[in-house]
Amino acid sequence: MNKKKIKYLFHVVSHPFDGFYEVRHREQGSVLLALILILLFGLSFSLNRQYAGFVVNDINPRTVNTVTEVIAIFAFVLLFSTANWSITCLMEGEGRFKDILTITGYSMTPMVLTFLPATLISQFIASGEEAFYYLLLFVSIGWFVILLLIGVMTIHNFTIGKTMITLCLTCVSMLVIIFLLSLLLSLVQQVYLFLESIYTEILFRI
Repeated sequence: MNKKKIKYLFHVVSHPFDGFYEVRHREQGSVLLALILILLFGLSFSLNRQYAGFVVNDINPRTVNTVTEVIAIFAFVLLFSTANWSITCLMEGEGRFKDILTITGYSMTPMVLTFLPATLISQFIASGEEAFYYLLLFVSIGWFVILLLIGVMTIHNFTIGKTMITLCLTCVSMLVIIFLLSLLLSLVQQVYLFLESIYTEILFRI
C-alpha cells in the first residue's frame, strides 16, 4: 500500500461516483487499506462507547470489550460483503467480492474521522449541549450510508431502484446465512457431544 492509495481514498470520499468507478474498473482501490479502515472504525467505535462523556454516555465502560467489538464489526462487514456478492451474482451485478469489501471499508472513512473527535468533544460539553455531539455522529453515519449506497450502485452498475432492492435482499441473505451458520454450529456441537459420550463410555468399559 503506497501514499497514492491513501491519497486516492480522500478522492473517493469527496467524489464517490468517479472514485468507486475507478475502484472497480481501474483497480484504484486497496483491500488492505479497506481492512485497516474497518479496524480503525472498530477501535474508534469501541473507544467512543468506553470514554464518551457521561452527559452523552450511560454505558458502563467495564462491560465494553474492545477486542470482541472489533471482531464483531469485521464479522458483520464480511457477512454483508458475502451476502451482497451472493445476491448481486444472481442479479447480474458487475462487482466482485473484493470490490464490495473495499467500498464498504472506504465508506467508513467519515466515521473513522469523526468518532474520536466526537469522543473528545463529549468530555467538555455540559448538559443541554448534547445536540452538537449527536449532530456530528449523525452526519458521519449519514455520510457513510450515502457512500455505501453510491458504492454498491457504482461497482455493480445498477440503478438506484435496483440498488435499493439489492440491499433489501442483502439483509434477507444475511439473516439466512446467520441461520445456516447457527444450524451448522448446533449440528457440530451435537456431533461433538455424541463423540464425547462414546469416548467416555469406552473409557468406563476399559
